[in-house]
Amino acid sequence: MNPIISAKDISKRYGSAPLFQNVSFTVAEGNRIGIIGPNGSGKSTLLEILFGRVLPDTGEVAVRKRTKVSYVAQISEFASGDTVRSIVERALNHKAATAETIEGLPFRAVDALARAGFKDLDTKATELSGGWRKRLAIAEALVQAPDILLLDEPTNHLDLAGIKWLESLLQSAPFACVVVSHDRYFLENIATEVVELNRIYVDGLLRVDGNYSQFLEAKAEYIHAQGKRQDAVENRVRTESEWLRRGPKARATKAKARIDRAHEMIQELADLNSRSRVATAKIDFAATDRRTKDLIELAGVHYSIGGRTLFEGLDFTFRSQMRVGLVGPNGSGKTTLLRLLQGEIRPSSGAIKRADALRIVYFDQNRSLDPNVPLRRALAPDSDSVIYQDRVVHVAAWAARFLFNGEDLNQPVGRLSGGERARVLIAQLMLQPADILLLDEPTNDLDIPTLEILEESLLEFAGALVLVTHDRYMLDRVSNTVLGLDGLGQVEPFADYSQWDVWQQLQEKKAGANNLATQSARSAPVDPQRAAKKKLSYMEAREFAALESSIAEAERGLEATRATLADPAVQSDAPRLLRLCAEVDEAEKSLEKQYARWAVLEGKNG
Repeated sequence: MNPIISAKDISKRYGSAPLFQNVSFTVAEGNRIGIIGPNGSGKSTLLEILFGRVLPDTGEVAVRKRTKVSYVAQISEFASGDTVRSIVERALNHKAATAETIEGLPFRAVDALARAGFKDLDTKATELSGGWRKRLAIAEALVQAPDILLLDEPTNHLDLAGIKWLESLLQSAPFACVVVSHDRYFLENIATEVVELNRIYVDGLLRVDGNYSQFLEAKAEYIHAQGKRQDAVENRVRTESEWLRRGPKARATKAKARIDRAHEMIQELADLNSRSRVATAKIDFAATDRRTKDLIELAGVHYSIGGRTLFEGLDFTFRSQMRVGLVGPNGSGKTTLLRLLQGEIRPSSGAIKRADALRIVYFDQNRSLDPNVPLRRALAPDSDSVIYQDRVVHVAAWAARFLFNGEDLNQPVGRLSGGERARVLIAQLMLQPADILLLDEPTNDLDIPTLEILEESLLEFAGALVLVTHDRYMLDRVSNTVLGLDGLGQVEPFADYSQWDVWQQLQEKKAGANNLATQSARSAPVDPQRAAKKKLSYMEAREFAALESSIAEAERGLEATRATLADPAVQSDAPRLLRLCAEVDEAEKSLEKQYARWAVLEGKNG
C-alpha cells in the first residue's frame, strides 16, 4: 500500500529525559493503527508530530501532497457560544459548502452528525456532556473528508454505545486512521496493526500486523527471544570478564580485537538490562476486618430528577466480596446510584439500609485535586510520611510506588497528566481501609500496565466493589455481577458484561422488528370489514404459541455458543473457532427472523 505519511529517525525530548529516539513510523492507505505504551512514552507527542503541530528534535516527516489530515485531541473543548452547526460549518471547506445541502449544511455533514446521534444542530457545545463533546469533535473531523484521521484517547469520555458507534465507524471507514488508546477491546475490534512505544524495544517500538491479541502473542515471542539473548550475552560477558581480569596483552591483533568485542558485549548487556527494567505502579487496596455479610440493602428505591425517572422499584443487596459493574448509556444514572450508595443524596422514595459503621471509599471521576497543591502534600497531607497497612512509609517511597521520583514531589498537581492525577487519587484511596469501594471511571488516562495492576488489586480486594467504567475488558475480568440501567426506570441484573451486551443487542433487534411490523401495518391499505374480522388463523395461532418457547430456546443456544467461544481452548483451535463463529452468525440471523415473525403475529393477535 502507498505510504501517506513517513516519519524517519525522529526524536523528541522534554527537559533532560527523551520521550523517544530515532523512531521511524509510516502510515499507508487503509491502515488502522492502534498505538499503545506506558504513560510518558510519547504517544500523544507522536500523533502531534504526524499532524504537524509539533516538530521533532531530529529526523524528518514527509506527507504526500494534497493529503488531508484531521486530528482529534484527548480533551474536546469548544468556544463559548459555539453550536453543533457552527462548529461543523467552520470545519467545512469551500468546495463542500457549494454541494447539495440539507438544513443549510452539505449532505455529508448532516449525514456525519446524524450517524453521531445529533438531532438538534443548534445545541450549544458547552451544554453537551463529555461523551457528546467527544462525538462532536469526531464529527467535526469527519466532515473535513480526511485521508488520515488521528485520534488521541477517543474512548475516554464515550459511553459503551458511543464506543460501539466509533468502532463501527472506523471498521468501515474509507480513510486511514491512527488511534492512541488503552481500551483493549476497542483495539481488538478496530486495529489492523498495533504499535507499542516502549524503551524495552531496540528500535523504541514494536509494530505488529493484526489486532491486540495478535500483538500480545508477538510481544511475548519478542520478550522471550530478548530474554534468551540476554542470557546468552550474560554468559559470554562472564567468560570475557574472566579473560579480561587475567590481564591479556593487547599487543597481538587478535587479543586487541577480542578486548574490543568484550567491551561491546558488556555495553550490549548494559543496554539489555536497562531496557528490561520496567517500572510499574504498586496498587493494593486495604479492606477492613468486617465480617458482616450484607453491607448495603436497597428496597424499592426510586429516584427521579427533572421529571425523569432514572430507576424505580430497585431491590438489591450489596454483599461482601461482590464485584458489581454498573452499565448503561450516558445519563442512565450510574453515577447517581453511586452517590445514593455513598449517602451523598437521598432516594425519591424507598429505603437504603447500610451496615453499622460502614466504611465507604469513593473514587470520583471528576479528579477533584487542588491544582496548586504540591505533589508531596497531595500524597501525604499531614507530614512527610503516611500510614499504610499499619506501617509508616516516607513520602518519597510512597511516591515511588506510583512511579513518581523525588524531583516530582515539589511540582504542583496541576502540572500532572491525567494518568498521573489518577495515580495520585488511587494513592489517596489506598490509605483508607474500606468495606466497599465505589469506583466511578477509574480507568480514564491509565496506561495498559497500570490497568492490569489495578485489575489484579480489585480481584484480590476482600471487601465489596461497585465499578462504573467504559472499559469492557475490565468489566468482564473484574465484575461477578452486572447491573444494567436503561435510564427509563429499569435496572436488570446479569451474570457478566457479555450477557448484558447480548441481551441489549436482542432488545434492539426486538424493538427494530416491532417498528418494522408497525410501519408495515401503517403503510398497508386497510379494509374496514377485513380489519374488524382480523384475527389469527388456526395455523397462525399454533405458530404464535410455539414461537415464544422457540425464541427462548434459541437465545439459550446462542448464549451457550458464545460461552464456548470464550473458552481459551477454543480460541487456540482455529478450525473450531471459525466453525463456531459461523454458527453464532447463523443463530443471530435465525433469531432475528423469529423476532420479526413474532412481532407480525402479535400485531395481528392484538
